[in-house]
Amino acid sequence: MLSAISSRRRFADLSEQEVLALAISSEEDDARIYRIYAERLRAEYPASAAIFDGMAEEEDDHRRRLIDLHQARFGQVIPLIRREHVAGFYARKPVWLNETLGLDAMRAEARAMETQAAAFYTRAAGRTSDAATRKLLGDLAAAESGHAEHAGELTATHLTAGEKASEDAGARRQFVLTWVQPGLAGLMDGSVSTLAPIFATAFATQNTWTTFLVGAAASVGAGISMGFTEAAHDDGVLSGRGSPWKRGLASGLMTTLGGLGHALPYLIPEFWTATTIAMIVVFVELWAIAWIQNRYMETPFLRAALQVVLGGALVFAAGALIGGG
Repeated sequence: MLSAISSRRRFADLSEQEVLALAISSEEDDARIYRIYAERLRAEYPASAAIFDGMAEEEDDHRRRLIDLHQARFGQVIPLIRREHVAGFYARKPVWLNETLGLDAMRAEARAMETQAAAFYTRAAGRTSDAATRKLLGDLAAAESGHAEHAGELTATHLTAGEKASEDAGARRQFVLTWVQPGLAGLMDGSVSTLAPIFATAFATQNTWTTFLVGAAASVGAGISMGFTEAAHDDGVLSGRGSPWKRGLASGLMTTLGGLGHALPYLIPEFWTATTIAMIVVFVELWAIAWIQNRYMETPFLRAALQVVLGGALVFAAGALIGGG
């Protein structure tokens, strides 16, 4: 890492030719990123894909103008210099991180990219004494600053209010299918199914440490089981529910958290204090589940509350009766 840092050049030490070369490679990278965004969105969000196609074409035009200027001033051979070769220069996210971005995140990332590019061209223009180079870099700075407006024009052309609403609804639906639905199923399973073993152990032994160990084991075991089950039973290709690993992660984590919520209070040595806090946590968990069902699954709140609270109460009662008996 230290060798990589020490080998970077400061922007102030770059020659005018190197600044042009850096601008050319940056435009190439940004055009590729916009095309990746467009390709990812094309099937589900064709209007937004058209916007990113248009932005990629603009980056291509900037690159051609920069290459023409380089050829006129410095010849055909363009030095190999990229963002990562310059200390303190802004960087783009690796492609494997871009693959995880949602529609709104892509739009926000594009705005940040244009802002950074405008700042670079403004700074670069101040470094050159050649009139033609200074003019081109200044023009590109203005162009990048105006890309937000251009994106608005492209949006008006390709993305009507109805299409945007449809795309936003589709993005929300995908978020619900990939994260909320499996996470909610996990939270319900972890919060409700672990009630019986935890409170049965609590009332049978009245030993807080033993109860915590049983609760932790039940929660982690249920989380692993739910996570693998969710990931294995549907690859998401036909159902459109998204990556099985994302769904498995959401389901497994929420299952574990749902059980640990009322197991952790038993780290308190005093039995009735721990039990009282655990019962309060259970109440909060069950109402949180009802709220999530109402917020994301459009289940009427009273019906969701009745189902979850009644079910949780029955499981709790079963555990308490078994443990107390």
